[in-house]
Amino acid sequence: MTWLIFSGLIVGALLGFVMQRTRFCLAGGFRDMYVQKNNKMFYALLIAITVQSIGLLILTSTGIVEIPTASYPLIGTIIGSFIFGIGIILSGGCATGTWYRAGEGLIGSWLALAAYAFTSAATKFGILLPLMNGLNKPTNVNTSMAQTTGIPTWIWVLILTIITVFVVVKTLRKPKPKFAVPQLKQKFTGVRHLLFEKKYHPFVAAIAVGLIALLAWPVSETTGRMYGLGITTPSANIIQFLVTGDTKLLDWGVFLVLGIFLGSYIAARGSREFKWRLPDKAIIRNSVIGGVLMGFGASVAGGCSIGNGLVETATMSWKGWIALASMILGAWTMSYFLFIRPMKKAQKSQVNNKNTVTSGTQMT
Repeated sequence: MTWLIFSGLIVGALLGFVMQRTRFCLAGGFRDMYVQKNNKMFYALLIAITVQSIGLLILTSTGIVEIPTASYPLIGTIIGSFIFGIGIILSGGCATGTWYRAGEGLIGSWLALAAYAFTSAATKFGILLPLMNGLNKPTNVNTSMAQTTGIPTWIWVLILTIITVFVVVKTLRKPKPKFAVPQLKQKFTGVRHLLFEKKYHPFVAAIAVGLIALLAWPVSETTGRMYGLGITTPSANIIQFLVTGDTKLLDWGVFLVLGIFLGSYIAARGSREFKWRLPDKAIIRNSVIGGVLMGFGASVAGGCSIGNGLVETATMSWKGWIALASMILGAWTMSYFLFIRPMKKAQKSQVNNKNTVTSGTQMT
């Protein structure tokens, strides 16, 4: 059983390595959808979901994997995911992104990670548990899209696949910029270049992430854990273990998140990107506040951008898609206050200054 649990470390290391090397960041992707009108990372997420959903359809139909039936709290999912979306913009990364950026040496991510894990534990097991239960108690409904609509899962997967193929083809057909993008001088050759230096398209990264997410299901179920990737509960369990010393908390999921950190560290070291970086006071403040909101929001919603946004969506669960929409809305809300509003104020100030200068010139 021990070596089976350690398989979580291997899956996590693969995920951390791929995400660090390809800069697969959902927080940045959600932000860019609103701030820069760039949907490329969101389309990459759709690819990862689609790859996993097709694989799960095969694995479940052959009996290799069993997806547990469950209900979900509608109100808690919406509120928690919205709060989580706010938190990921403040902290500069989602739950998984925070783990892999900590592996790069970012002190701000370490602070966000500590706040996220501690608040998750406090919400799931401690002082904030009554508040979470109060939000989640009123509305528990069936999460299966197939069961609630009578439409078979394979049709939902087919619809998702068609949508994903359409947006991907449309994006790839867009004309590329005519100006040349400056390229850094190649430092490595051979396998090391491919692993630690070569730049990969987000869509290629998404296929890799989707395959790793799919791999997590059968590997995890060999340990009796019937689920795929998950970040929030394992992060909370680490805090619980450090406080209580209960080794039963060290399950497959805990080794998964530790593996994400390890894989990212290896990738950052190999590409010479690892560096201890101390942020300024504003980033430290935002990282901690963002981590707290992430921990509380993900716990209330029953998952983060990976657990809900990547895994639950692939199982054709209402919970996953509703959570994904809510966290994107939360991310856009905070992006307005952090990026759009200051930008508009700066533009307005420039216009006022220009008008003042023009008026002064005319008077002269």
